[in-house]
Parts: sequence; C-alpha cells; structure tokens
Amino acid sequence: MTRIARSSKVDVALTYIRAEYIRRLRKVPGARIHLFNTVDASTPSLRFKYISDYVLTEGVIRASSEAQVGCESCAPRMGRNIGCEYTRTCECLEFAAVDDSRIKDPQMIAQYNDYLVNGGSTLGFPKKFPYFTESTKIQRPGCLVPFYLNSRRPIFECNDKCLCGPHCRNKNVQFGRIVEVEIFKTSSGRGWGLRCKEDLHEGQFIDTYRGEIITDEEATRRENLSTKTKASYLYSLDKFVGSEDLNESESYVVDGEVMGSATKFINHCCEPNCRQYIVSYNKYDIKVYDIAFFACRFIPAGEELTFDYLDKDEGEEMDEPGEGAVPCLCGAEKCRKWLWT
Repeated sequence: MTRIARSSKVDVALTYIRAEYIRRLRKVPGARIHLFNTVDASTPSLRFKYISDYVLTEGVIRASSEAQVGCESCAPRMGRNIGCEYTRTCECLEFAAVDDSRIKDPQMIAQYNDYLVNGGSTLGFPKKFPYFTESTKIQRPGCLVPFYLNSRRPIFECNDKCLCGPHCRNKNVQFGRIVEVEIFKTSSGRGWGLRCKEDLHEGQFIDTYRGEIITDEEATRRENLSTKTKASYLYSLDKFVGSEDLNESESYVVDGEVMGSATKFINHCCEPNCRQYIVSYNKYDIKVYDIAFFACRFIPAGEELTFDYLDKDEGEEMDEPGEGAVPCLCGAEKCRKWLWT
C-alpha cells in the first residue's frame, strides 16, 4: 500500500490511505468504529496503532494477577440473579466510597469517624454499587448511579476471580466498548472529533482511554521533546497520590499519541457531555487502572463527544493565562477562553 501510494498521484494516494485506515478500523475489537470526512481528503495518521489494553513500557510494573482477589461472600444468584447484592460484605468494594447518608446507628457513626481518621477497609459500611440494574425512563442497566456519576469517587468492579459470576451487576467497563462510534473531521478547525452512532443515556459507558503506560520521568522527557503547538495525549494515573503513600513521581502516565483507542479523538469542551472516571479491577493496584468515559447527560446520536481536558468542576476558577497559553476553540457558552494556561 505504501509503495502504491508513493508512486500514485496525490488524490489516488489519499484514496489508498483512506481505504487502509478503514480496513484497520474494522479489525478493532468491540462495536464498529466508522470514519467520516466531507471537509477534505485527509485521513488520520496510519502510524497510530489501535490497542485493546495498555502497553507497559520500561520501568512500569503492573500488580501481578496472583495479587488480584475477588469477592468470596457473593454468588451469581443472591435473589435477583444479578450477582453481588450486598455492599457491606462484597470484598471488591473494600476500598469503595462509603454512603455516609445511610449511617444512622451511633456505634457505626463512631466506627466511621475512626475510619475517616485512620483510613483502611470500608467493609461493613453501607455503599453503592456503581451501575443501575433495571431500566427506567432515563437510565438503563449499566449506567452510572448518581452517587458515582456526580462525584470523583473511584469505581471498583468485580473481576474474573470473583464468585459472583460473569453477569454480575458490578462488571461493565471491563467488557469494552459496545456502542458504535465515528471519527469525523470537524468543520471548526479543531481537527478530528468523535461522535456516537446512537443515543447515549446519562451515565452510559462509552469507551476507555488506552496507550503506553510510562513512568513520570519518561513523561517529562517526552513533554520536553514536544513543541508548544503539538497536541499532548498524556494522562496521569495519579488518583491515589498522597492518599495511599504514593508520591507524584512514583505514579505512571498514559501516553495515547502513537497507540491507543478511538477516545484519542475526543475533543475538549468547557461544557462537556462526557466525563472521565477511574475504574479498577484490582483493589490492591493503586498505580494501574482504567480511565473510562461515561456520558454525563443524554447525548443524541451524531452529537460530538467532548470532555474537559482540565477536568474542572463547574464554578472552579482557572489560573490567569501566561506565556504560551493555548486559546480554547470549544465554542461553549461558558467557555473559559483558554485551554492550557
């Protein structure tokens, strides 16, 4: 293909490149990824490699699968045939956020206050499973419940070593993308974007961010080599820095520039319709976990998917732009005007 493209006229070469890219998209696991461009004859770079899992680079250590433990107090059929049912006893939720609104007993209040001071396991405390199990007018099974959707709480899913079975209510992101998406060329000068071919419900899982996992030192080296005008695809895995005796320099970074998933093409917006959450299948691995994108409101088919690159909460102030600041082109009503400051 490369030989033919080099020896052909430009328009013919571009046609070959487009055909090759589409051929590669069809090999990506999961629901189909489409390509659409009526703006020009360009195609995303063929140098980009689609991967279904992280690629670990030198210096990166992922917790061994032998260290992974599953829930042993649960079973596939505990009443509603949806796997795990009791948040107080499910071992996979050992470090999940506590639903303190349900703590009423004085003794449990005292235990919870002790936990807030000393940390540790949350077994025995009331919690929430992250996903809906029954359809409603707004949500459907697998959508995030408000307790997680409207927070920054980490999501702990069950895993292959659990006794709750393959269809447990607490398994979702690990099965991968099940919605068809489309990479398209924007007409607003923001390059390529991503949209869904179907309506998305509030809290519905879309896809994960993939790439090479590199050390913080290597991330700094790559950033120093890049130019100010070059897009950055680095995503820090620093959710547990500080709270789990993990220093910033010890945390890893995901680089999705040369390999990754279709989420690489999700553009920034100061009023996004998607949000990123961390999802772990191994509660003891605080350095490697998934970054998953969920719809934070209903998204009609064809609307561009966006998320906030700075991960700002509504009303959170932004630093004054300095030298080298990058203007924001999202066009949102509440646009902060600057992307990087």
